[in-house]
Amino acid sequence: MIPVNILESYKPVLKTFVKDDIIFNETESARFYYQVKKGTVKMFNLNQDGKEFVQGFFKDGQSFGEPPLFGDFNYPASAICLSDSDIYILPKETLIELFKTHSEIHLNFTKLLCNRMLYKSKIIQEVSIHPPEHRILTLLNHLKTTNGNKGLFEITLTRQQISDLTGLRVETVIRAIKQLEKIGKLTLKRHKVYI
Repeated sequence: MIPVNILESYKPVLKTFVKDDIIFNETESARFYYQVKKGTVKMFNLNQDGKEFVQGFFKDGQSFGEPPLFGDFNYPASAICLSDSDIYILPKETLIELFKTHSEIHLNFTKLLCNRMLYKSKIIQEVSIHPPEHRILTLLNHLKTTNGNKGLFEITLTRQQISDLTGLRVETVIRAIKQLEKIGKLTLKRHKVYI
């Protein structure tokens, strides 16, 4: 999110995490900005029965866990590395200084947070009232729109990741994707999903 040359000029810590390392836990105090240099991070919640609901996946160049930095509340979800990862860590106070100096980055950041809020709003509605096919199509269309793609767009999420993001079982996702292909709402090529 923040261009690396600018981020590095503020002297962040570059920390190496291994797969399955917890970066922070739900309800912990938010004190740092995190940006993935290399790797994959998952933010998630666990319910009382141990069922996981994924808030999002974050890869190279993406940041995560920012809203609590601005709202002064604790992390609403936990973050874990899905692969060995190098992550920039910048104290909250330094991030605020960076934003004061670089208004264009602050504006882009605000747009990013608004897009994430839109996504959350869509998913809440989908999970509460719509059938699986509609939930999946909303997620995939959101990914396509967010990436600014107007043509055929390859979905890089696995069936498991789609399951985690929609609250559906993997088997349900597989059936729903086949149904969506059958009615022409998406395309399957070599087990990859395109929309």
